[in-house]
Amino acid sequence: MKRFQLLLLLLLLSTFVFAQYPSLEAFLKEQPQVKSIEKLETNDFFNEKYKIMVEQPLDHRHPKKGTFLQRVIICNKGVDRPVVFITEGYNGGYAENPRYINELSPILEANQICMDHRYFGESMPDPLNWDYLTVRNAAADHHEVIQMMKKYYEEKWITTGISKGGQTVVYHRWLYPDDVDVSIPYVAPLNFAVEDGRHEPFIANVTGTAEGRKKVRDLQLYVVKHRDEFVPMLKDYCEEKKLHSRLEPEEMLDFVVLEYSYGFWQYGTPIDAIPATDAGDDVIFEHLVKISSPMYLSDEGVNIFLSFYIQAARELGYYGYDTEPFKDYLRIKSAEGWMTKIYLPKDLKVKYQPKTALAVKKFIDTTDSRILFIYGEWDPWSASAFEVPQKDNFLKIVKPEGSHNARIGNLPEDQKALVKAKLEEWLEMKK
Repeated sequence: MKRFQLLLLLLLLSTFVFAQYPSLEAFLKEQPQVKSIEKLETNDFFNEKYKIMVEQPLDHRHPKKGTFLQRVIICNKGVDRPVVFITEGYNGGYAENPRYINELSPILEANQICMDHRYFGESMPDPLNWDYLTVRNAAADHHEVIQMMKKYYEEKWITTGISKGGQTVVYHRWLYPDDVDVSIPYVAPLNFAVEDGRHEPFIANVTGTAEGRKKVRDLQLYVVKHRDEFVPMLKDYCEEKKLHSRLEPEEMLDFVVLEYSYGFWQYGTPIDAIPATDAGDDVIFEHLVKISSPMYLSDEGVNIFLSFYIQAARELGYYGYDTEPFKDYLRIKSAEGWMTKIYLPKDLKVKYQPKTALAVKKFIDTTDSRILFIYGEWDPWSASAFEVPQKDNFLKIVKPEGSHNARIGNLPEDQKALVKAKLEEWLEMKK
């Protein structure tokens, strides 16, 4: 009898919610923090799609310090379906594309919500005060939107994100463990310093095969040994692309070469794509800048990702470069501190705060939150992958020979089956 009464109560509550908000648009119009609503074109998978601008405090601990508007894109499948909530680490504008569907949405037959990270895309405070760009404020942004939308969507909630978005997934779960049922971060690092120190030996000893690593290093050595030919090519390239370098050409070549091995392994470039050293300097240069773009050392590239670099310097950490194999041919004396020297504004003083990463590590060591991690075996970011205890609330999948592009859809069949079984268990899905 008690079970029947409970089911009846839930049915009545559901009927009440539907009667109060007969449509998603009607619900959104009633939310005081939603300042604008725009209906967007969608695809056959979703029923409707909206872009909303949500008012958020600049500092969630001190709301009187001001507010900004944050872009949120909602794709509706049905009030009786789960929600895939994408904690984007950057600009979430891609989700406005009518064709965009996160891979989890069809797997779970789910609604989909994606939002800009604060200080990215259309979610830039004005004026910019970098003091409020923190892990805690970003997690509170996500918490506020989740709590608002939980008044409409009452089924299971899943957070997900890729790379920095994957970090954001875990940081949100650390601070608000009860917001969602399952979290699925892809290729998410947990760095413990601005130059963490684990990525350089990983690239030197783990990525690819010994033969492949040698081929990568041989190309790097060839370029720095023949810098008199490549520096003029780099200058011409920047002029042609209208890039305003933050470095002198000699220094820029050094950093393009140092970055090459990271970029090569991060996105799984085939070894066969590396030209032979006798292929001609034009061919080698074209390949080099395709993998390690000078844009990221120019004002044009830095301005796109400035918010990220500030976060990396403050809390998220980053990677360093191993200059030892090239030291006899480099013009720079050292690459230490390269990220903050090149990318941060000269008048901005940011001090790294290790307590954030250490607190997140403690959370992972002790939590019962259900989290499914996905990594690529040869992705340099896997050097600082989350280390998780052997507990039933975790599943860590490492795609063999995988890169930063590791996704459920491109996993081997046996790993796909593990993921599917775990999601069915955690989300109580019907088999």
